[in-house]
Amino acid sequence: MRIIAPGTLKRFGRDPRYVDAFEPLMAWYRVAKAADWVNPAAVKPSLRNASILREGRVVFNIAGNKYRLVVRINDDYGVVYVRFIGTHARYDVIDAQTV
Repeated sequence: MRIIAPGTLKRFGRDPRYVDAFEPLMAWYRVAKAADWVNPAAVKPSLRNASILREGRVVFNIAGNKYRLVVRINDDYGVVYVRFIGTHARYDVIDAQTV
């Protein structure tokens, strides 16, 4: 898969407040980049912590469920768009379907 905005993941993980997220985010990135997800449900076998939402949205638990990553998968083009990365507290105030 082609990941759009991997810099967002790196910036978040390099922030001193979230440094414990860097390695788990890079692990997610490596799995996603090597994947061939033909639809959002195809994510589950490779990343079991994924929660499938509507319209190609998927939520991942990162760093032992400390952070949340929201992506949109465009399976027609093999593209994953990073839409949100943040703490659970920040995730709780967003709408993962529209972010």
